[in-house]
Amino acid sequence: MSIVEENTSAVSDVDDEELRRRRARKIDKIGKWTLPVVVLVITLFFWDRLVVWNEIPHYILPGPGLVFSTLVADWPILFDALLVTLQITLMALAVAVIGGVGLAVLFTQSRWMEMSFYPYAVILQVTPIVAIAPLIFIYVDSRIAGLLLCAWLVAFFPVLSNTTLGLNSADHNLRDLFRIYGATRWQTLRFLQLPSALPYFLGGLRIAGGLSLIGAVVAEYVAGTGGIGSGLAFRILEAGYRLNIPRMFAALILIAVTGVVIFAGLSFISHLLLRKWHESALKREG
Repeated sequence: MSIVEENTSAVSDVDDEELRRRRARKIDKIGKWTLPVVVLVITLFFWDRLVVWNEIPHYILPGPGLVFSTLVADWPILFDALLVTLQITLMALAVAVIGGVGLAVLFTQSRWMEMSFYPYAVILQVTPIVAIAPLIFIYVDSRIAGLLLCAWLVAFFPVLSNTTLGLNSADHNLRDLFRIYGATRWQTLRFLQLPSALPYFLGGLRIAGGLSLIGAVVAEYVAGTGGIGSGLAFRILEAGYRLNIPRMFAALILIAVTGVVIFAGLSFISHLLLRKWHESALKREG
């Protein structure tokens, strides 16, 4: 075989490999969106058939069509409740970010502060919010403040722990370099530790976003059992008392969709901040 033929064969093999890679990427891109939709359609179909074939009453298990029509019919009530839950969730997330990042910076600047207060943050995290919430609503007069405190307790620790880990994970060689050039603690924090901690913080933020919604819903359940509340969890309790199961399912769907939207939004923010420089967000050919 001549050199020209060998080169032609090598180029052909490369072209075939590149075509297979492009085909695989195209299939992955299509499957990423179509497969979840297919699974959802199949689930809804079997859910509807299960109700019809077994003649299950709507006050035990409503069909997907009835749930959707209830969601449309009760939208004014459910949307107002959704706004209340969303308000508590976003406020708790904001306070968790401010408090978590602030304490993480304080811990990295003072080892004594970290040893003194970090164990209590762990205690708050491992104590079930269901056990704390009734006490909070006894001692806190404001309903909004009580709901916010409950949601914050759940969302606070992931931001604190991840940011602390990120600040402590800055490259030690670079720290020594900053020290050699006489950088102050503030300069080291601003130009080295905070950029190094950004991916860790964003990972904790995505976790805290879902947990803040969970904390808000749990707090609303506790408040709702006492007749106080107007969020989605309270509407679920109210619908349960009245055996309005379709409304319960509709409210649950809104909670689930809200959680997905929060996670997707925070993931998009993370991608925008990391896509040009961090390994977790860089797109590579292969």
